[in-house]
Amino acid sequence: MREHFDTLIQTVTRQIAGRPLDDALQAWLNAGYGAHSVWFREISEACIQAVEDGWMCQHEAAGLRYGRVTKPSDASNGFSVDVVSMQDMRGPHHRHPNGEIDLIMPLTEGAQFDGSNAGWKVYGPQSAHYPTVTNGAAHVLYLLPQGKIEFTTQHSTCSNKQ
Repeated sequence: MREHFDTLIQTVTRQIAGRPLDDALQAWLNAGYGAHSVWFREISEACIQAVEDGWMCQHEAAGLRYGRVTKPSDASNGFSVDVVSMQDMRGPHHRHPNGEIDLIMPLTEGAQFDGSNAGWKVYGPQSAHYPTVTNGAAHVLYLLPQGKIEFTTQHSTCSNKQ
């Protein structure tokens, strides 16, 4: 199972390494690996199974389940992989020095991440946000160039949205 997950991730990271993190990348990812694709179905199923098996999202704070799955390496083409599981909540504010590439995998039909439906959302370098899931539950997979992320609030300050 872990090997299948790594293979799926490497399929994407191999093709996006070195590309600018911008709207064009987001469109390209959604066209080739978006919610309509076999790849998306396979990665979503792999994440659901990994969470159930306990090797993904193994940490929890204030209702937010999270964990780093992969450290940046040559095998991951310089990206770290983190996965969070959220339901109708706002996570801790953080900044992306090198940008962030998010894969939104709703567990509840209609669940959104930062106002976006199932698929990819790309944040450019130096961007920042409170990651927020609304309308249900979702897993969100984060690809971080060189694994760089700067939390400006702690996980314990996560708040459930009402």
